[in-house]
Amino acid sequence: MSGPLNRISQLGNHLNMSNYTVRTVGKANTLDYRAYIEQDGKPVSPFHDIPLYANAEKTVLNMIVEVPRWTNAKLEISKEEPLNPIIQDTKKGKLRYVRNCFPHHGYIHNYGALPQTWEDPNVSHPETKAFGDNDPLDVCEIGEAVGYTGQVKQVKVLGVMALLDEGETDWKIIVIDVKDPHASKVNDIEDVERHFPGLLRATNEWFRIYKIPDGKPENQFAFSGECKNKKYAEDVVRECAEAWEKLISGKTEPKDISLVNTTLSDNTHVKSAAELNIPEGTNEAPAPIDPSIDKWFFISGASV
Repeated sequence: MSGPLNRISQLGNHLNMSNYTVRTVGKANTLDYRAYIEQDGKPVSPFHDIPLYANAEKTVLNMIVEVPRWTNAKLEISKEEPLNPIIQDTKKGKLRYVRNCFPHHGYIHNYGALPQTWEDPNVSHPETKAFGDNDPLDVCEIGEAVGYTGQVKQVKVLGVMALLDEGETDWKIIVIDVKDPHASKVNDIEDVERHFPGLLRATNEWFRIYKIPDGKPENQFAFSGECKNKKYAEDVVRECAEAWEKLISGKTEPKDISLVNTTLSDNTHVKSAAELNIPEGTNEAPAPIDPSIDKWFFISGASV
């Protein structure tokens, strides 16, 4: 392997030994909130700078936690802003929250993204027959520890579900933190049902119904909702990593995606953290959430 991919791989090996922290600007639950990821105290892009793989064998991956389990704010990496901070999604200028669909509360997993991956909206998947959703790959981490926004977890892949969202493929990679007490026992998708009985069924149900309280129809799935195994999921990760490489190297038109990064030395979009004038952290207490977000919604047809 040579060229940009080789240098990115070497850089990844260096970053594995770095410390990641979070710089928060503004109050959580407001339009001003930003969570920047720092490497050794300097802001980096969780989309472009943090390596996908956390070890040379490519068996452990880095995951960016956007939404901690059991919380409601719809947080995501901003593709458009320089260094891609985590922000709260909006619709018509209002902050978005996931509703509580009984018996689930908020997000039922630590939810986040895989760095240096991209679901190419120009490419139709041969089995789902749908184009990519233009985002980094989504990840559901099933371990017992509740994460925090901006956390960089080391995880291993177990399987994948595929939602079909308005003609786009929206992959959901199922992973577990390698430090979880169950991690050594859970190595493929069939192990999840054995050691976490009911979890995959609940995951399918949650993704199927969670938009209904907002007046949207049930989500649809590829593969009849079946969760594909580890090998299939790893192939999806590899394909999306290759799509990101084409994006960052200029072989694919980025449109509104910011490619600004601080570490990819052979990339035309590299800038120093000082050039970007990222605000200092404010570490403010979160703003209050409207009490209506705590409401239960009882969905007809949801299993208990």
